[in-house]
Amino acid sequence: MASVRQRDREPELEHDLGRHLTLGYEPLEMPGSLRYLEHGIPTPLVRWHQHEECELHLIVETRGKLFVGDYIGHFEPGNLVLTGPRLPHNWISSDGSDEVVHLRDMVLQFSETPLRQAGAEVGELHSVLPLLERARHGIEFFDMSEVARDALVRIKNSHGMARYGEFLMLLDRLARCTDYRLLSTVQMQSFDDDASLAQISGIVSYLTEHSAEQFTMGEVSERVGMTESQFSRYFRRATGNTFTDFVNRLRINRACQLLMETDRYINNVCYDVGFNNVANFNRRFMQIKGMTPKDFRRQAEARFGNKN
Repeated sequence: MASVRQRDREPELEHDLGRHLTLGYEPLEMPGSLRYLEHGIPTPLVRWHQHEECELHLIVETRGKLFVGDYIGHFEPGNLVLTGPRLPHNWISSDGSDEVVHLRDMVLQFSETPLRQAGAEVGELHSVLPLLERARHGIEFFDMSEVARDALVRIKNSHGMARYGEFLMLLDRLARCTDYRLLSTVQMQSFDDDASLAQISGIVSYLTEHSAEQFTMGEVSERVGMTESQFSRYFRRATGNTFTDFVNRLRINRACQLLMETDRYINNVCYDVGFNNVANFNRRFMQIKGMTPKDFRRQAEARFGNKN
């Protein structure tokens, strides 16, 4: 792949040093693995950023544009999104943005590491692990805003074991919710057993690493000891996509990253990510993202708000 020139478009990495009480954060010295935050607008917290924690984010007021990874969409009151570690995000209000709103966002940040460790030992927590996997791509939940708001209020007003118990009950409701969508380009379905999850994760990792190269489904199926027909059925069940659609989505995902973070010409991006035909690249991009690569790059600039 040709080298690309990086633009100054990296998401800000949020650290504890920037989590001040004056911005709406709880005291950093509070014990526990949960951090509750609520804020209005305007605020310096509305920026393109990422952090090590998972984040459950509920919009209380205003409408505008939502940016999660390479996803560009719209939000309104009740928008409920769970993002995984280091997944960049931002909510930019577009209606009444010059007005003061005292409570726009209710936010819960938490580390996934204790949950993964406990899930390996405590059977009751095992159902949360697929939720954490999906969160790496960003999850938007539907018809869950009232449940989430009530739970966030209880979490805010409780401490210790009672607080963590409220958190676990909320996670359980989210894990059992079936009315959601993943916001990233690539989807992966949940698995009930670790061996199946490990196998499909290995396949997806290989495809992600080599997505810019040319390969066939037969070559990949041979790597995992399956016939093409076996692999085709297995892959469709595991990812919700055909093999070809999945690879196209991976390539479009990488194209979105290059369009957002570099000044590469769009035609060059096409070949950088593994497409060998510009017309096909433009057609697939429109099919997956609902806009042209040029429009995507233009709209993606808005993720920084009015500062850039």
